[in-house]
Amino acid sequence: MNGALDGVTILDLSQGAAGPTCAMSLGDLGATVLKVEPPGGEWGRGLGPPFVEGVAAAFLGMNRNKRSIVIDLKKPGGSELVLRLAEQCDVALESFRPGVADRLGIGHKAMSARNPRLIYAAISAFGQDGPWRDRPGVDGVAQAMGGLMSVTGTADGPPVKVGVPAADMAAGMYASQTILAALIARQRTGCGQRVDVSLLDSLLAYQVVPLSMYLASGQLPQRLGSAAPYAAPNEVYATHDGHVMVAAYSPKRWAALCDALGEPQLATDPRFDSNEKRVNARPKLTEVLEPLFCAKTTTEWIEILDAADILCGPLLTYSELVAHDHVANGEALVTVEHPAVGEITSPGFPGRFSETNRAGSGPPPPVPGEHSNEILREYGLDDGEIDTLRRDGIVAGPNNHERSRTGEISG
Repeated sequence: MNGALDGVTILDLSQGAAGPTCAMSLGDLGATVLKVEPPGGEWGRGLGPPFVEGVAAAFLGMNRNKRSIVIDLKKPGGSELVLRLAEQCDVALESFRPGVADRLGIGHKAMSARNPRLIYAAISAFGQDGPWRDRPGVDGVAQAMGGLMSVTGTADGPPVKVGVPAADMAAGMYASQTILAALIARQRTGCGQRVDVSLLDSLLAYQVVPLSMYLASGQLPQRLGSAAPYAAPNEVYATHDGHVMVAAYSPKRWAALCDALGEPQLATDPRFDSNEKRVNARPKLTEVLEPLFCAKTTTEWIEILDAADILCGPLLTYSELVAHDHVANGEALVTVEHPAVGEITSPGFPGRFSETNRAGSGPPPPVPGEHSNEILREYGLDDGEIDTLRRDGIVAGPNNHERSRTGEISG
């Protein structure tokens, strides 16, 4: 089976996390991804520790299903070479600060003049317009300025960053969705277009629930730790040996939880007999429930709560999660063989298809410039032109970057 995006080519000039994640998801769906890197490789290769054979583990997890070509955009002729590649691509993806791509001669105007059908996608911290347009930003800055940190943490503690690069991941996923929509629109119109996605806008969309609640009420949300602001009980409770997540806020499940806890009278306690009352009396509710949960182990509670059809789950660490049969023997993780690094395991594309292939276990992340020569030949350059580009320092690899048959990088 072919991938859903078989025949679509992505010219990926992005670096870091948001753009590479977007491009990888499109590659997982079958698109051909040409990763354009600066000399020495993109800065995300050093995004660590940890490192595996000198390459950041985070980079390895975000860059499978791509081929790499090294082009020095600061050299005369570098931008022209990118434009030549763009002539035969469907999508160009970049994550420069606003205005940088135009100054380099590879912005939307220059690319669309060469290829009117091109979808030009730009990912930035704060978008292409507005007072914050020129502010630099990374995931943590976006989480702070985008409100996410203000709702994350506990009431008696400081605002905290989400433990994953949520702004980058949200922007990468929304960017891939936006690109796919633009490709569908092109089928109707025959024309490409520019699409812009920012980390800030992506976080606003990501926070649709708490932000909608604030916009409707004018009340700033509180930091509630693991609890949901709209339902109770719907949070993590300590057990005798760990923690259990419990969501028992519907009338039926609240009554079932009270029975399971051995305190059936709580179901009709006037302090707690509706979800709204329990939300408003959350501290008192926690004071009542926490000692009850601490009386048994997590395993015991999962068995009891499952039998009562109460939504629950143990709090798992990464080591426990990836070792569990449901994950370890499923399709959530994919493993690719990297000649220099060995096996690389990372989360795969989460979608499942009945009739098209999901290419999540395709080629491993490339070394910088690994495919420079073959890409240039595929795009119509002859060996003489390639030799000139290499001699002028515009293109690097594969001689000084290619993988040998033994997996080492040749010099």
